[in-house]
Amino acid sequence: AAILAIKETPRIIPMCHAILLGAITVDFAEGDGFIEAVVRIKSTGKTGVEMEALTGVSVALLTIWDMVKSAEKDTNGQYPVTRIEGIRVVEKRKGTTPAAA
Repeated sequence: AAILAIKETPRIIPMCHAILLGAITVDFAEGDGFIEAVVRIKSTGKTGVEMEALTGVSVALLTIWDMVKSAEKDTNGQYPVTRIEGIRVVEKRKGTTPAAA
């Protein structure tokens, strides 16, 4: 889902334009009560890929939520504990790999 979202970023974020993507990696880490998603993207283009990385992380986490929502839902149909937070650009380097988490 993250890779599909990254490739579709120009279609869903109005001011983004299509860029050449050289490589995409999506990694997950499970901790005590949380799952972390990290996306890294390489591009040889002259523009950054932050929006693609942020979109990939967001959709990865939304997909996880969708997959576990039946287990997380309380008796009132609410999600009192589940949340998505802290999405940010961790690092951006010209000519290297930006990362979002």
